[in-house]
Amino acid sequence: MTYTIHRYPAELIDVIRSRTGARVTIRPVLPQDADLVADFFRSLSSASRRNRFFRTLHELPADMLGRFTSVDYHAHLALVATVLRDGEEVVVAAGRYVVTEPGAAEFAVTVSDAWQGQGIGRLLLQRLACRAAAEGVTRLHGDVLPTNQAMLRLASAAHMNLVPAGDGTGLIRAEALIPQATARKPCIEIGAALAA
Repeated sequence: MTYTIHRYPAELIDVIRSRTGARVTIRPVLPQDADLVADFFRSLSSASRRNRFFRTLHELPADMLGRFTSVDYHAHLALVATVLRDGEEVVVAAGRYVVTEPGAAEFAVTVSDAWQGQGIGRLLLQRLACRAAAEGVTRLHGDVLPTNQAMLRLASAAHMNLVPAGDGTGLIRAEALIPQATARKPCIEIGAALAA
């Protein structure tokens, strides 16, 4: 199957420093990143995999891997955070949003166990919110296991509302309204945006 990229959003590529000073590249995912994303998933602890998928997975199924790497950058955006290790690019975090209905999008952020606590998850969430707002999304939401303390802290720090998901699963829904981007304020800090 051939996947055509209509317009790769190169403007979303950035190089940042983690809290420990490591050089991290943030960029939109590409279809050819399938092996990198699969390796990232394998590198996660079983607890981190369960936090992301709410079940035990040892490998990402091929169809899911395809959906994770073949995105349209509008209704579905996925960002990866990568570092160079022995000259090879390695994914250390990933975040995405998927529009679920007009004006609303579900988000997910996963950070490799060794890279948690370095501000990468917060940065990914901020970039996702900014891009989603530019695409007309006004509400972000994501379900979180009650035991996923790292994600609950991230959502709280971003001033997201934490409420029971309401579907009997015991999940917690992190949700927030985000203001629309404007020419004068194309991107707002996540805390300010989600607190508005």
